[in-house]
Amino acid sequence: MTPLRIGIDALYLIPGGVGGSEIYLRSLTRALCALATPHRFTVFTNQETPSGLFPAHPNWEVRQTGVHAINRPARLLYEQFLLPLQCAGLDVLFCPGFTAPALAPCPTVTTIHDLQHMRHPECFRWFELPFWRYFVWQSVRTSRRIIAVSEATRSDLRHYHATSGEQVAVVWHGVDEEFSEVRRRRGERRAEAILLCPSTTHAHKNHARLVRVFRRFRAAHPEWRLLLTGVRGFADETVRDQIERTEEDSGVVSLGWLPREELYACFERAAAVIYPTTFEGFGLPVLEGLAAGVPTACSGIEPLRTIAGDAAVFFDPTSEDSMLGALERTALNQELRAHLSQAGPERASQFTWRKCAETTLAVLLDAAR
Repeated sequence: MTPLRIGIDALYLIPGGVGGSEIYLRSLTRALCALATPHRFTVFTNQETPSGLFPAHPNWEVRQTGVHAINRPARLLYEQFLLPLQCAGLDVLFCPGFTAPALAPCPTVTTIHDLQHMRHPECFRWFELPFWRYFVWQSVRTSRRIIAVSEATRSDLRHYHATSGEQVAVVWHGVDEEFSEVRRRRGERRAEAILLCPSTTHAHKNHARLVRVFRRFRAAHPEWRLLLTGVRGFADETVRDQIERTEEDSGVVSLGWLPREELYACFERAAAVIYPTTFEGFGLPVLEGLAAGVPTACSGIEPLRTIAGDAAVFFDPTSEDSMLGALERTALNQELRAHLSQAGPERASQFTWRKCAETTLAVLLDAAR
């Protein structure tokens, strides 16, 4: 096998600021490095990202650019006009965060996590929407191959961008191996009366409705708490207002984005995971809950139904009664909880970062040809 030079466009990464796409990039690069291929990788990063987030290996180079990703217009302009100048000699450029440079001197492969800006434009600020629409459209048009993280996203790509079956490959996420250790530790302790919702506080994640439902649940079960973790998104103020409407102790704790070790500890303590999103490209927190053996309830939407199979309780995310019923069953029905604790890890074992890395590398090599 002739070694190739593969670039990775990590300019979008803001540690603790971009949610699941950060976990995707960090976990995927580690898994690619573990494949021990002869290929050489160059990761292009920004000023916010320390080089230590990526693998330390003789075949891996981390090249920090001068751009600040927190300034999105500057980052997009840099990506379009200056990044291509640094790609000379590359055989293929992998762009794992929605956008790719149109003028890249080599083939590009771009990961599209979802098309929420097309499906639910109301969730975006008016001045951001034109940029999302243009740059994603341009990336789909100029990339030799597209990676979709689920069949649902591939279907949206076909609907909104008329992509062909040959251009788009579905590559599922994996789940951190550490969640197997979390499951083992859970077996050595009694779960606390905690419902865990690990999700960015964007409007479509449905936190405000969840807080209202939890208020009803806690009226009958005052010992329970709701733990919110994840990037503080555009709806965070609305969620905090919903929490503060309760005069007495609401039982809701919002921790924001946590380092992975602290997040593992939350899964270890929780009695159940609740994920009430109304739209999803993949839904990594659901997979993490399954892998940890935590009884999980989530919205009955795609791709969550496909990911979880029969290992989770599903509910209608637009119905408070449906959500409350699922929450009560998942938290309180001991027979069901025992089934979910066993079925979850079995289902999650089908999703590994190694498999994701192998399939992604195959797509990159195909594009380079």
